[in-house]
Amino acid sequence: MHTNMKNVTEQFNIEYKPFKALLFYRYQNPENDHRNFMPDDSTDLYVESYDIGKQGQPINAHPLSISEMVGLSEVFSSAKEMDNGYLRCKELLPHNLLSLDQRTNGHALWYTPTQQRVVFFTENLGIPSGRASVPAMVWKATADTLSVFALKGKAKPNESTPLYHAPFLNIYSGGNVCMGNVAIQITKQTSLAEFMQLWEEYFFQSNFSHSINGSSSTKDDTVALWRTLIGRDEPFPQEQLVKTHQTLKSLL
Repeated sequence: MHTNMKNVTEQFNIEYKPFKALLFYRYQNPENDHRNFMPDDSTDLYVESYDIGKQGQPINAHPLSISEMVGLSEVFSSAKEMDNGYLRCKELLPHNLLSLDQRTNGHALWYTPTQQRVVFFTENLGIPSGRASVPAMVWKATADTLSVFALKGKAKPNESTPLYHAPFLNIYSGGNVCMGNVAIQITKQTSLAEFMQLWEEYFFQSNFSHSINGSSSTKDDTVALWRTLIGRDEPFPQEQLVKTHQTLKSLL
């Protein structure tokens, strides 16, 4: 079972080959001897493991090892997590989804185009909260962490697309967002669409309060820049974006 849906559309052409087979032996109490048998506490089981040779034949029969049991347990654990609904898609995959990993504390990677958003600031910055243009962005989130980057242009990003520092406050140089006291409510039942929407809301509905990355988030002072952007309809000035040393591929 493969639950890592990284680069989703490419996986339809992946060929899977058998590499392991398990044979279950049972000793059954004669008192429970009947057809349609299901193992219970009165049943002894023995599991034999076989490797699969190059020609597809079972070879190297041996008792199921501890490491094999651990690997098998992880497979069933992943299946159980998917059954819980975490990052499952109820409809078609979102058009702006770039990568998806549904394993334990897995992540989603997506982008948003240039848009107008309401942006909030703490009073001490002297920046009025209000609508402003924001650049295209790349988002990478797990159940409890968020990283964001900015993009230039309007095209959908690919692996070689350069990433820029997100031109906001409360963001570390590596893109990690300081969420402060935001109450993050993402559970094992959160679907993919809900997951993406919630993280965008958490980010834009929190109050930007301080600069973590110094003034290097934008070419001009970030606080001074946002004082000039609030309430304007003009696109975000892309010449203010500062390039990182990363491309989108580094987030996959």
